[in-house]
Amino acid sequence: MAFRNLLVQVDGGKAAKNRVQAAVDLANSSGAHLTGLVALGEPAMPTYLRSQIPKSALQAQAAYLTEVEGRAVELFKAAADAGGVSYEIRRLRKAEAELASGISLHARYSDLVILGQQDDDDAASLDNSVAEEVLVTCGRPVLMIPYIGAPTGFGKRVMVAWNGGREATRAVNDALPMLKMAEQVVVVAVNPGRGVHGDEPGADIGLHLARHGVKVEVQHLEAAELGVSSAILSRLSDRGSDLLVMGGYGHSRLRELVLGGVTREVLKHMTVPVLMSH
Repeated sequence: MAFRNLLVQVDGGKAAKNRVQAAVDLANSSGAHLTGLVALGEPAMPTYLRSQIPKSALQAQAAYLTEVEGRAVELFKAAADAGGVSYEIRRLRKAEAELASGISLHARYSDLVILGQQDDDDAASLDNSVAEEVLVTCGRPVLMIPYIGAPTGFGKRVMVAWNGGREATRAVNDALPMLKMAEQVVVVAVNPGRGVHGDEPGADIGLHLARHGVKVEVQHLEAAELGVSSAILSRLSDRGSDLLVMGGYGHSRLRELVLGGVTREVLKHMTVPVLMSH
């Protein structure tokens, strides 16, 4: 199945332009419709505190958000018009604590949701915790774009981080439209062993992808000293890969699903787009 319906989150952050351009490029290469979701969070404020704030201050805050929303809409329209893609614009304004659930709701009506990596030097960028919540609740694959932007025509040299688990399996399946278009795909099994990987770690997933027409090779990677996330990011750089596909791994804590350390570290330090599924 090809991507036919993409959703990109747009905000007032400095990286929004790079993220939107990456989404437009992917929509063009996939022949997909692109929805720009202008999603802004409003600072949470208890009712008793709001009543003590001057009305003029609240009005100024609302006016500022409206101004940011307007700039984000114009940024998206300009890029989509220039790219010649089919598009629409949706607006979402929620309390910061409810922003992820709002984005997830819109994401369920797309094939892929495109979000941005947090930029610690830009208070207007989407917090990684919001992206993490969307990843584990939206039911769709999430393509994370680094705040520095994506390489032009990214998706030609793809690396798949494979561990034989459910999340990695979903990520590979969700990424098939991009894997089929790639010039080179390498499946990397980190610290592989028998059992979940099968008799020959990575061989079965490599064969599966080859049957889909994917140009694939399989490699093993030992990461005893570096750690899994560092090993993945290092191999990405060494190979000059321009897209990483991996599972968004999580575990249950106090009945809440939270991401594991490898996923969180990759989100924090990624320098190329990362497609994740949970």
